[in-house]
Amino acid sequence: MATRTLEARFEHLSVKEDKNNSGERTERTYGKAKGSISTAAALSGLGSSQSNSNRAQLLKLALQNTNDNKANMNVTQSPGKGSGAVVTRNTDENGDQRKSTTLYDQPSVPRELHLGMFEIGKPLGKGKFGRVYLAKERSSGFVCALKVLHKSELQQGGVQKQVRREIEIQSNLRHPNVLRLYGHFHDSKRIFLILEFAGRGELYKHLRKEHRFPEWKASMYIAQMAAALKYLHKKHVMHRDIKPENILVGIHGEIKISDFGWSVHAPNNRRQTMCGTLDYLPPEMLKPGSGDNTYSEKVDLWSLGVLTYEFLVGEAPFEDTPVMTQRRITRADMSIPAFVSPEAKDLIKRLLVLDPEKRIPLDEIQRHPWIVKHCVKDGKRSSGSKEGKP
Repeated sequence: MATRTLEARFEHLSVKEDKNNSGERTERTYGKAKGSISTAAALSGLGSSQSNSNRAQLLKLALQNTNDNKANMNVTQSPGKGSGAVVTRNTDENGDQRKSTTLYDQPSVPRELHLGMFEIGKPLGKGKFGRVYLAKERSSGFVCALKVLHKSELQQGGVQKQVRREIEIQSNLRHPNVLRLYGHFHDSKRIFLILEFAGRGELYKHLRKEHRFPEWKASMYIAQMAAALKYLHKKHVMHRDIKPENILVGIHGEIKISDFGWSVHAPNNRRQTMCGTLDYLPPEMLKPGSGDNTYSEKVDLWSLGVLTYEFLVGEAPFEDTPVMTQRRITRADMSIPAFVSPEAKDLIKRLLVLDPEKRIPLDEIQRHPWIVKHCVKDGKRSSGSKEGKP
């Protein structure tokens, strides 16, 4: 119940927006929050201020209460019930609403978050512009990940718009294989993103440890990626930076797409910006001097093909010097090792097609023999983890 309460609280919180004299909406500014953060711990001491026993206890709590039945449910305020009624929205694998039922009434919730509301645990990861910490909301015990971004570094890197876009896109996504962004707040120097805690960490680290995944595991991961991308594309969202570093693993072994910094909402499904990671860039993004350098959401299909290859082989298919990588991508110049099964080879070749319109659609990926072979039993799609499989 406490978890649902906090999720409901996060649903209503956002960074305030300035308005100009005419009352029109302007770019968000991350000024100092009105909410007090006097009780908050200094971020510079987050790594050392918590005792080892507290961290261990917090991590244990996280493993117990995170992700359980949360992936398919989100909580929002009922528009017709005043400020206190809370309803659940059960969603299918595509994120579509099935039905709503009133569960309970809750008291009015605070309108602003601040750092003092959280107990901070161990660092979970470090990025170019900030760090991610394990955290627990003090009043409810809700375990999450707190991503801390420094405004000065964002300004120096010129990525303020990327962060705004990441917040706007990810906060509106609800899918079991997409990492949730519950809310965000800020102080004079930092921006805090309240994220779902993925208990098993970065998929990239698992891949490096195993070198390559067995086909049953790779197949299950790709099936989940296809389901997530199908949901994103239905909402006209292109991820544009699919790679193992941007995928997390939940406590039950399920994968979750994260890092929407390069994502874009494009209702007309056409874009021109070159972005992402070179090894995963599709050929339509590498056409210098071409008059037509637009591309569609099918860029994610190419990246999915590269991901499938890397899962099974342990390295990207076009990995080379930067110049040679670009040349090989524009020619789809790759070779698939003999140890890869014929079904997996077929899917890779149908994804890594130069013509975007000829790439296998996501619906067909979910019905592909390689996916069916490992993910469907007795006519039902397997959703559980096979971590114990030898």
